[in-house]
Amino acid sequence: MYLHMKQIVVMVSANLRSLPKRLWISMSMVLSVALVVAVLTGFLAMAKGFETALAGNGSAEIAVILGGGTNQETSSDIPSGVIRSLQATSADLGLQRDETGAVIFSREIVVPVEIQSVADGSLQTLALRGMDLAGITLRENAAVAIGRNFVPGTREIVVGRDLAARAGVFGIGQSVRLGAVDWQVVGHFETGGGAMESEIWGGLEAVQSAFDQMGQVQILRTALAGPNGLETLQSALPALSQTPLAAVTEVQLLSAQSARTSTLIRMFGWPLAILMSIGATVGAINTMMTSVANRSMEIATVRTLGFSRLSAFTGTWVEAVVLSAFGAVLGAAASWLVFNGWQASTVGPNNTTTAFQLEVTISVLRDGALLGIAIGMIGGALPALAATRVKLATALRSAG
Repeated sequence: MYLHMKQIVVMVSANLRSLPKRLWISMSMVLSVALVVAVLTGFLAMAKGFETALAGNGSAEIAVILGGGTNQETSSDIPSGVIRSLQATSADLGLQRDETGAVIFSREIVVPVEIQSVADGSLQTLALRGMDLAGITLRENAAVAIGRNFVPGTREIVVGRDLAARAGVFGIGQSVRLGAVDWQVVGHFETGGGAMESEIWGGLEAVQSAFDQMGQVQILRTALAGPNGLETLQSALPALSQTPLAAVTEVQLLSAQSARTSTLIRMFGWPLAILMSIGATVGAINTMMTSVANRSMEIATVRTLGFSRLSAFTGTWVEAVVLSAFGAVLGAAASWLVFNGWQASTVGPNNTTTAFQLEVTISVLRDGALLGIAIGMIGGALPALAATRVKLATALRSAG
């Protein structure tokens, strides 16, 4: 066993020391692996960034009530009787109450609107959210950063700071046409980043009136009282209305909304990366076959001297794995430098444009690196097997 291990160490060391002699063909394998890793990590970073943008704004202490058995805000409907019951009941609902004993909640409605970007003239579909004034206080870290809040009942809006910076049409004091009416921008709000800063907020009644949806409420947002508040609320909902009602935490809602888009991104990224990895594996086989051919005399000589087939196999296979590992590191480093923090946008919840930043995390880099190393492990196996079958007579004829 000791002799076999010593032979393997000698063969691996000899192969790695001879890499500079095959620099350019070895670099072609490294770069092909790096490209595959960079492409995969780019897609995974996009999916991760989108998830963070949505769920990162969510709070486990805020409950969202939806009607109609859906987790989509635009397809939900809250009967007016539910709102009256919330306002009138003194029963324990697991919700916070104000100093008068009334439940604290915000009635909300989401309407898709289109605006034209100043930067490139493209149309974007955005979410205009009508809400009660309590809606801002019921959002963690949400605050008007510039200007002031909207006045209920007026056609005033506050715009997410990120959206205002990207669109270029939401300056303080500007008038913007949303739907069939003009709205005045009176403030920019921030929520610590994330998807909420891609929204426009206005007074509930004004939004209902402008889009002919008077009396309609799609969402009730409220604050939970204590760690068991959600379970208490879910148990109390059937008594408030015959219409099916669902209550989830804000973070649960946003995570569910992000799941479909992030899954689609991954479903597109993984097959593309696998197809590219097949090409990179074929390239790795060609590279290592050339390496074996160039070293056939050396391999045949040591085999004649008594080196085992295992040492010949391991030396070539480890060389392929090392080259793919270099490629994986190079691709991971490139994706970190290029993709991490890169601004992107896609269709998010309520079929509206959501801006987010790509997020290259350790798990993203790990998945990309594992795929890159797998290319070397698979692509190096066949050439390594060929190295065990090199014979001295054949090598001498090739050299002659």
